[in-house]
Amino acid sequence: MTKPATVTEYTAALDQPLREIAEKLQTIVDATLPQPGAVWHGHPVWSLGGAPGKTPVAYFKAYPSYVTFGLWRGQEISDPSGRLEPAARQMAAVKLRTPADIDPDLFATWLRLAHDLEG
Repeated sequence: MTKPATVTEYTAALDQPLREIAEKLQTIVDATLPQPGAVWHGHPVWSLGGAPGKTPVAYFKAYPSYVTFGLWRGQEISDPSGRLEPAARQMAAVKLRTPADIDPDLFATWLRLAHDLEG
């Protein structure tokens, strides 16, 4: 199996319901952040720098039963929902098991805040 070269290829290679989760995330992130996503270290990443992984802001990564959506500086974001879980360094993430786990307005707010931290 070849490694996906684009976010769309990565998403298309997933089984349901992970594919639907990833498609929904991709739509939200692409609509909110100015730079397109790229596959970096094997999964989709959205960065503000001129190359994938340079000034990364957000990512998602599929696992067998869920998709993790994360923000590089997510621990610095105010999250009244309490859904973002602290991760390594300053990252924070949320595990998504169904498309219904995605709140488009909340996720777009997180993305704007994460973008502003890097801006």
